[in-house]
Amino acid sequence: MTEPLADVIDSMPLIDHHCHGVVSGELDAAGLEALISEGGAPAAGMTNFDAPVGLAIRRHCAPLLDLEPHAPREAYLARRADLGGAEATRRLLAGVATSDFCVDTGHLPDGLSTPEELAAIAGGRAHHIVRLEAVAESVAAAGVEPSEFAATYSVALRAAIDEVGAVGVKSIAAYRVGLDLDPTPPEPAAVTAAAARWLSDSPSPDGRWRLADPVLTRLLLETALDVGLPIQFHVGFGDSDIRMFRVDPTLLTDWLHRHRVPVMLLHCWPYARQASFLSLIFEHVYLDVGASTHYVGPTRAAALLAEALDVTPFSKLLYSSDAFGAPELYTLGALCFRAGLTELFAARVDAGEWSAADAARVATMIGRRNAARVYGLAE
Repeated sequence: MTEPLADVIDSMPLIDHHCHGVVSGELDAAGLEALISEGGAPAAGMTNFDAPVGLAIRRHCAPLLDLEPHAPREAYLARRADLGGAEATRRLLAGVATSDFCVDTGHLPDGLSTPEELAAIAGGRAHHIVRLEAVAESVAAAGVEPSEFAATYSVALRAAIDEVGAVGVKSIAAYRVGLDLDPTPPEPAAVTAAAARWLSDSPSPDGRWRLADPVLTRLLLETALDVGLPIQFHVGFGDSDIRMFRVDPTLLTDWLHRHRVPVMLLHCWPYARQASFLSLIFEHVYLDVGASTHYVGPTRAAALLAEALDVTPFSKLLYSSDAFGAPELYTLGALCFRAGLTELFAARVDAGEWSAADAARVATMIGRRNAARVYGLAE
């Protein structure tokens, strides 16, 4: 490879192996504020623009809306409103240079674009990721006897995957029960008893079903193992439902010993080094630092990626944005990843530790080829 490293990294089409839909309608100031922080809406008198992600939006997203870099928050929001949601989204997604989007549709899909709509705006291809808990909750909402829950869920999961040609599944066990799971398959009697408890206690007053039972979570994972698609796990960084001490990925160690289905550890901050260790000792474990990069901003992305690459084989690190709702997060996800990778790899080339050709080759592996291989996507 003779192109400068920065040009190779900036021009390679990324595969975003984990993201969500973008808001399909108008997004007012309050809505945008809520979406650019895992903490949701800011406290009275405060703004989420007074954070690394907010400064990054004003620096890097403002020019895409015909504003000067560092345009004030008020000017940014006013220009966004003048353009309208559809045009702002089109502009912000135009430069992500992403060929494939693997979209998890299980989190609040109402009001968000479909995977196909997202990909069409950004000029890429769409792929579906089916959320295990969402399928279970739909089974419960449709009505099922506790003794039939396991069999009905198995059929429903396969149908959900087949309907959209999903390339993977996702577990949010981290949010619901933590990752310290009993690694053994649950006994049928235990599943029936757990299903009976859950079905009798649900839904919540607002009509929502929420699966948070460790026995049923184990059943969902065993069913997914039988299907054989890559399984994504939320790890670490997330909203207030997370109890951080329960989402260290090394808690999955005994479970990981039992199978060889690809396991994709998502986000990983502040557990990137633990995830790196797991990717080294287990041939089927992969990781990314999605979401974390756009929240720390371009100047800290290299440090995050450096932790993720401590001992990780180059074939095990992937790119994801984990962007949700706000198109700015897709822009920053790609930008921060490219900037961080360029800074990190250029330093290694400049130090004489890596050749420029190796740096470009490894960058392409991480940016797209690893995901293409694991998910079976066309290169």
